[in-house]
Amino acid sequence: MTYEIETQGRGAIINIDELQSHGINVGDIFKLKTAGVYSIATVLSMTKRNLCKIKGLSEVKVEKIKEAAGKLMNIGFVPGTIQAEIRRSVFAISTGSKQLDEVLGGGIHSRSISEVFGEFRCGKTQLCHTMCVTAQLPVEMGGAEGKVAYIDTEGTFRPDRIESIAARFGVDPAACLENISYARALNSEHQVELCEQLCADLASGSYRLIIIDSVMACFRTDYIGRGELNDRQQKLNQYLSLLTRLAEDYNVAVFLTNQVQSDPGASALFASADGRKPVGGHVLAHASATRLLLRKGRGEERVAKLQDSPDMPEKECVYVISEGGIKDSE
Repeated sequence: MTYEIETQGRGAIINIDELQSHGINVGDIFKLKTAGVYSIATVLSMTKRNLCKIKGLSEVKVEKIKEAAGKLMNIGFVPGTIQAEIRRSVFAISTGSKQLDEVLGGGIHSRSISEVFGEFRCGKTQLCHTMCVTAQLPVEMGGAEGKVAYIDTEGTFRPDRIESIAARFGVDPAACLENISYARALNSEHQVELCEQLCADLASGSYRLIIIDSVMACFRTDYIGRGELNDRQQKLNQYLSLLTRLAEDYNVAVFLTNQVQSDPGASALFASADGRKPVGGHVLAHASATRLLLRKGRGEERVAKLQDSPDMPEKECVYVISEGGIKDSE
């Protein structure tokens, strides 16, 4: 029974309200929701220590909640066939470029974090805009038939670009914008809070993509100097853990853009040929299942190189930025 719940559809979400059928009262379930906990998977992924931090939940109550959640979802060992079935719930969202989709193994995948980095004017934000539209397309068109949550840390989201890209794919611009939940992150703390607020919406199962453009901008501003680097990386690690949990618990694709910094020695891991490397260090490198480097090519062309992926080999392709978003180079 537990296996059926875990593997049905695109990765079913077991609502936190199911705890009531296992002896947990409505009041305690409400306390969990107030803390941003809306699914059984989220309960099981949180430590008892963190659950005890929720106002009104004692150690005894947390023990009972954990026990009840464990009856609803198996988090122990399962046959490999069951995991294979769960992996079949993973879907891919088109980037707008068939060649880039091929490099990525079909597009940007759900249940994991994908990161794209590169210097300015390489198309990072344009890729975000394009995917805001493609995520809403039918599956047969490379879409996921769902809504998009867009967290903007640099003030670069442009509704008029969404309208232009929607016209390319024959989508109603107004309806397309209506299906994008937008928020401007004011600082790193606000950025984290916005993701925590998403839990209630993600529990509905209508969202397919979370975009954060860019993931490190606020963290770089809020934590300045070597003395604060350790603190920044700890906060970043917790934030990325939250994003990973959202991707896995709600079967959504999490897409991050990232800035680069100069590395004159070009000795750092993941540094590109021109001596630039993504910000965030090893913490971000380990959290991102897929890492894509974007750089300028000849003329109007841009080059995308897949640097890290659990499924696909290193490979690169060429694309262009058009009025209708990211597309193949002609």
